[in-house]
Amino acid sequence: MGKRVAVVLAGCGVLDGSEIHEASAALVHLSRGGAEVKIFAPNIEQRDVVNHLKGSPAEEKRNVLVESARLARGKIQDLAELKAGEFDAVIFPGGFGVAKNLCSWAVDGKNCTVNEHVHSTLQAFHSAKKPIGLCCISPVLAAKVFPGCEVTVGQDKNVDGRFPDAETASAIAELGCKHVCKNVNESHVDKANKIVTTCAFMCKAPLHEIFDGIGTMVQEVLKLA
Repeated sequence: MGKRVAVVLAGCGVLDGSEIHEASAALVHLSRGGAEVKIFAPNIEQRDVVNHLKGSPAEEKRNVLVESARLARGKIQDLAELKAGEFDAVIFPGGFGVAKNLCSWAVDGKNCTVNEHVHSTLQAFHSAKKPIGLCCISPVLAAKVFPGCEVTVGQDKNVDGRFPDAETASAIAELGCKHVCKNVNESHVDKANKIVTTCAFMCKAPLHEIFDGIGTMVQEVLKLA
């Protein structure tokens, strides 16, 4: 019987929601791993809306759950309804929506607050000793909620210009967590906390390398589940 995995989205689109390629990669690897997947998102207003063609703010309002339904092909539930007891693991794809909608990292950095339902979901899986998978910027959620945990967002220096957000590693360390440097096609497993992370688009890399890195994260999550 396949593992039951919850996937938590933050909208639809890299600049104000979930990164679409990351979400799709996670879902493809979960499917290949035989997992039974259900998708969730918080029923809240987005912090902002970005015109992805122009890369500039749009004067409109959108709902995180409604936008996430685009990625979920309509099969999605309010995050408030997620019960950790019904699942073996949870996975959070990345995208700026994580830093804007699931928490306030985009504005407040290490002093951010985490959405109440995101926080309670993370705590519930952690308390039940069930694995948590996170990619791209979403490892900051674990760093904020679980001081002392180990995560990766890639490298702590902008190696060859491929890691423009390397300072995120320093902010994670300031939260009392350990940042572990990894390449884009690798993931890090914090065995003590059952947290698996990979950098994905925190690295400027070809899409297939990001896809492969997310694959290692999903594989490790399913092993731990």
